[in-house]
Amino acid sequence: MAKKLEKVDVVVVGSGWAGGIVSAELAKAGYKVVTLERGKKVDRADYIGVKDELRYTNRYEMMQNLAPETITSRVTMEDTALPVRTRKEMMAGTDLGGGSVHWAGATYRWRAYDFEIRSKTIERYGKNKIPEGMTIQDWGITYDEMEPYYDRWEKTAGISGEPDPLGDKRSSDYPNPPMKESPAVRLFKETTKKMGYHPYQVASANLSQAYTNPDGETLNACMFCSFCTQYGCDFSAKSDPLATVIPTAIKNNCEFRTNSLVRRVLHSGGKATGVMYTDTLTGEEFEQPADVVVLGAFSFTNNRLLMLSKIGQQYDPKTRKGTIGRNFNGQMNITFQGARGFFKEKKFNLYMGAGALGGTMSDFAGDNFDHTDLDFINGGGIEFRQYGHGAIATNNVPDDTPGWGPEFKKNSVFYANRYMRVWYTPAIMSWWHNYLDLDPTYKDEFGDPLLRVTNRYTDQDRNIAKFGVEKCTEIVKEMGADIVNPDSIPDEFDHIYDGGHYAGGVIMGADPATSAVNNYLQMWDMENLFVVGGSAFPQFAGHHPTATIGALGYRAAEGVEKYLKNGGQLVVSKQASFNA
Repeated sequence: MAKKLEKVDVVVVGSGWAGGIVSAELAKAGYKVVTLERGKKVDRADYIGVKDELRYTNRYEMMQNLAPETITSRVTMEDTALPVRTRKEMMAGTDLGGGSVHWAGATYRWRAYDFEIRSKTIERYGKNKIPEGMTIQDWGITYDEMEPYYDRWEKTAGISGEPDPLGDKRSSDYPNPPMKESPAVRLFKETTKKMGYHPYQVASANLSQAYTNPDGETLNACMFCSFCTQYGCDFSAKSDPLATVIPTAIKNNCEFRTNSLVRRVLHSGGKATGVMYTDTLTGEEFEQPADVVVLGAFSFTNNRLLMLSKIGQQYDPKTRKGTIGRNFNGQMNITFQGARGFFKEKKFNLYMGAGALGGTMSDFAGDNFDHTDLDFINGGGIEFRQYGHGAIATNNVPDDTPGWGPEFKKNSVFYANRYMRVWYTPAIMSWWHNYLDLDPTYKDEFGDPLLRVTNRYTDQDRNIAKFGVEKCTEIVKEMGADIVNPDSIPDEFDHIYDGGHYAGGVIMGADPATSAVNNYLQMWDMENLFVVGGSAFPQFAGHHPTATIGALGYRAAEGVEKYLKNGGQLVVSKQASFNA
C-alpha cells in the first residue's frame, strides 16, 4: 500500500533540461514543486578528478542500468522484439540532471521549415513530394513563436557561438562569443568556404568565458580537457542542469527527491491526481498528489508512463488511429555517417578538445537547397567536431589496414594526429510503421511491461544519408586528405540506441486526432498533465535536439503557470489559431 504524501502544486518527473527548467520556473513563480528523479543524488564535486576513460567512455558508468528495466526492439511488426541489454547499445542518462549532464554541448536551433514541414513542403513541391506512409506534420507552433524560448534557454545556458549565416532571424546574439578555433576546425571552415559554402563555429554549451546567467548562476570557461561527452564537467564549464536550473530551483524551494522511480500517473475523472513512485533504496511506495503533473523525462520514459497509466489512446499501426506511441523518430546509426580522411603531411593535436568544439555548415540543412529532383525531403547539418581523442577508445586507421599485427601498430601510431572525420546529421522523418507500445512478453523488475520499439529504415532514410556521405567525401578530399574512406550506409536498423537522441510518441500538433499534446505541451485528453521533452517531436530535424528541448521546457512552464492561473482550463483550445 503506497503511503500518501502531502499535496503539492506541481510534481515533475525527471530532472534533465525539460524537467529542470519547468521545476525552476514554477518554483520561481512561487508554486510548491516536487521533482522526482529515478537516479541518485549528485553534485559537481562528484565529477572532480573523474577523467577516467575506461570507467566512463568504455563502461558507460553515467548511463542507466538496464538490468532492472530496458526496452525491447524490432524492425517490423512481424518480428519478435528482444531486449536491449548493454549500455553500449542504449545510452540513457540517469541521476540528478539526467542525460543532460553527460551531453557534448553542441547547440542548434531547428529551422522555420522544420516546424511547418508538411505545409511548407507541399507549398513548394506539391503533395506528391511526401511519400505514401510518411506521417510528418506541422508542430502547431511556428519558429517565430518558438524564437523567444530559444533565446531564453541560450541565455540560461550561456551558449557560446556565432549565428548561422543561413539561419532564421534571431532576437539577439548568443550570450558568449564562440569557442577558440583549433587548426583542424580552421581547415574545415576555410575549405568549405572556398567551396562556396557558409561555415560557422558550432554553438557550444562548453563556455568560451566565465558567465553569470539571468538567474545568477555562474559558469566557468572551458579548459578544452576533452572530457565532455559521457562525462560530467568538473570545472562547471559545460552548461547542464546541475550548473543552471537545478540550483535555481533549489534556491526557490523546489524539493528534489532522488532514487524515486515513478511508475504510474494517477488520475480520476479525466484529470491527473498525482504520481505513484517507488524509493529504489528502501522499496517503499509513495503517492505524491498534485494539482498539475509534468512528465519531463526521457522520451522512452514519458511514453511508457502514459501507456502503463492508461492515459490517451494507444497508436494502432493497423488502423493508424491513436496518438500515444505514434511517430517514433530520432537520430539512429544511419544518422552519423560521413567520410574519414587520413593525412600524411598535416598533423593536428587531436587529444585536445571539447564536446562542441567544431565547425559546421547548414547549406544542405532543412529546405536550404532545391529538392525538386532529389529522392528525399529535408536535409541535415555537416560537421567536423574535435571532441578530444581518448587513448583507449580512439584508434583510427585506414580501412585497408589489417586488424592486428605490425602494419596495424604502425598506422595506429602514424595516424593518431593525422585523422579527421566530417559527418552528416540528416533529418529523420516519421512513418506509420515506426512506433512505440508495451511489449507483450518482457517485463521489468516490478512486473510491468517493457516499452517496445518498432523501427524500420526507408528509402528516404538511405537516400538522404547517401547524399550526406557524398557531400562529406567531397569536403574531406578538398581538405587535402591523402586517403578518404566514406562511411557505408546501413541497410537496416541494428537496434543500437546510442547517443540518446530518440523522440516522438507524445507528439505536438494542432489536431487532437494526430497529436497528444498542444503547443504548450498540455495533453489534449488530460488538461492538468503536461508532457515535455523530445517525446513531443513529430519528426526529427537535421541537427541535434537539446536547444529545442530547452525551448519547449520554457514554453511548457509558461503553459503550466497559465493553467494554474486560469483555474484549470486548456491553455490552447482545439480551435485556437496557435498564435499565442
